[in-house]
Amino acid sequence: MKLQTIVDIMPSAWKIGYEDKILMLGSCFSDAIGEQMEQRYLQVTRNPFGTLYNPLSIAQAMQMPAMPPLVEHDGLWHSMAHHGAFSRPTKEEAEKAVRSSIETMQRALEEATVIIVTFGTAWVYEWSVVSGQQSVVVGNCHKLPAECFTRRRLTAEEIIAAWQPIIERYSNKRWLFTVSPIRHVKDGLHENQLSKATLLQAVEMMSNQYSAVSYFPSYEIMLDELRDYRFYADDLVHPSSLAVNYIWERFIDCFCTPQTRNEMSIQHKRWKQTQHRPLH
Repeated sequence: MKLQTIVDIMPSAWKIGYEDKILMLGSCFSDAIGEQMEQRYLQVTRNPFGTLYNPLSIAQAMQMPAMPPLVEHDGLWHSMAHHGAFSRPTKEEAEKAVRSSIETMQRALEEATVIIVTFGTAWVYEWSVVSGQQSVVVGNCHKLPAECFTRRRLTAEEIIAAWQPIIERYSNKRWLFTVSPIRHVKDGLHENQLSKATLLQAVEMMSNQYSAVSYFPSYEIMLDELRDYRFYADDLVHPSSLAVNYIWERFIDCFCTPQTRNEMSIQHKRWKQTQHRPLH
């Protein structure tokens, strides 16, 4: 009996190996796969700006030449382009953390041979409290009052327009896009489906336009192969560790040679040894 629908994935024409420098950007699914790479000692830089969910914020992070807007709220200084992990008690500390992340991003961009981007949602929040400037899409709202923002859904054309100059500028890189299987249920289930459809359409159009761009169907694997809540974490939103491990296996089957997969297995055993805590 067939008990699940298997997503057919053709082996990639290009492969990822230990010689590559990999930049992971985007939603927390990028963090999950990036962590798998780190546990196998691949050369990976994971989300220099922290977790970002929408395509415009990720694109802006890759092109940020100077300090983004900082705002003080609830006793912390926040960068509107960064995850809350970069918030600090003083403006000077926040500026230092943000400046370091910009340098890390620029260095990783120049050195990377492979850039893996995970889009999480097409819904964005535009910050309207910027004196003398137009509204800007933020990477994180940092729990500021709702009236500070306007919420809207990007179009596929907007996403493509933001990413075309980046892909063309770094046309010597290998690009891999994926859509996060994490459900943004706070947007509403119907709105989440519309969002994912927009992201899928944008990535499809870019992969058809640029030979350097590939797509990995992590979203389809989660929805079609792993159609059961036992593959979700307790919040029923994020994939469970079992699901992440399964998608990781599908990923390396597609993008790694048997020799690289064998070396990964050896290195993962080494990493596990470092996690053992001595009894005495």
